[in-house]
Amino acid sequence: MSVPLQQARGFYENRIFPWLNDRLAANPVLEDIRAGALAGARGRVVEIGFGSGLNLRHYPRAVRSLVAVEPNLGMHARAAPRISDSRIPVDVVVSTAEKLFLPDAEFDTAVSVLTLCSVADPASVLSELRRVLRDDGRLLVMEHGLSRDGGIARWQNRLNGIQRTMACGCNLNRSIAALVEGNGFRFQSVRNFYAPGMPRTHGWLTVGTALKA
Repeated sequence: MSVPLQQARGFYENRIFPWLNDRLAANPVLEDIRAGALAGARGRVVEIGFGSGLNLRHYPRAVRSLVAVEPNLGMHARAAPRISDSRIPVDVVVSTAEKLFLPDAEFDTAVSVLTLCSVADPASVLSELRRVLRDDGRLLVMEHGLSRDGGIARWQNRLNGIQRTMACGCNLNRSIAALVEGNGFRFQSVRNFYAPGMPRTHGWLTVGTALKA
């Protein structure tokens, strides 16, 4: 990749995409779903794909502290005001989620909201989340992914290359429930549904609570 192209890509990933992501992810429908997905969070929490901190205002009183893992520096800049206003102590870690430099069995809750779609190696990410969770810890997920409807799934596969380019590695065609259950977790509760008002290629959601298998 040439230097000008690298610079343009870096500008898009760190300046344009964080703004665009906020615009898309903060719609009222997703905010309501997000609040429900996070209602079971408690104790010490690790959140991967922290982004610009859109989850912060939805964490319940049972959350004591948060470790926020996010590799995109542009997201950190947008998150700063939300962290400053948060009642929850937040420690920010600039890192991908494939290797969490965090102690074993340290957290009561792990959170992945609209993140497993984008990580480079979801199996490694889930393995790391399992490692840092206590034995009675829980994983909370709210993710979009591959629809059960064959016609929608075909369109997701067709559009995936464009989606990955425009959304910095986000995939439309990952089966989230299968990923979670295939990498050391079992769902205690899970719902799959289309988010109202969203394109079905982008709005098939998996929302659930998983425990260590």
